[in-house]
Amino acid sequence: MRSAHLALLVIGPLLAGGSAGAQTYDPSYPVCMQIYGPVGYFECSYASLAQCRYLAVGRSASCVVNPYFPSSKPAPPHRPRRPAVRAG
Repeated sequence: MRSAHLALLVIGPLLAGGSAGAQTYDPSYPVCMQIYGPVGYFECSYASLAQCRYLAVGRSASCVVNPYFPSSKPAPPHRPRRPAVRAG
């Protein structure tokens, strides 16, 4: 019985706490380099894919478009679909 209470005291706070997510992308730049290795990370400091690819040569890395970079084009407005008109 004592070990069950101890287990609840230890496991309870772990289950109650939410996951802490770190922001991996810096929204200041449009392109990020994903570096692979024992400790992988994103380095978002590139103005173009060409610049990133040039600096990624010889490294275990790849270049990706930053999904959190604010787009210069606004999102298109959502238009609801019209119901189909049946001829009858």
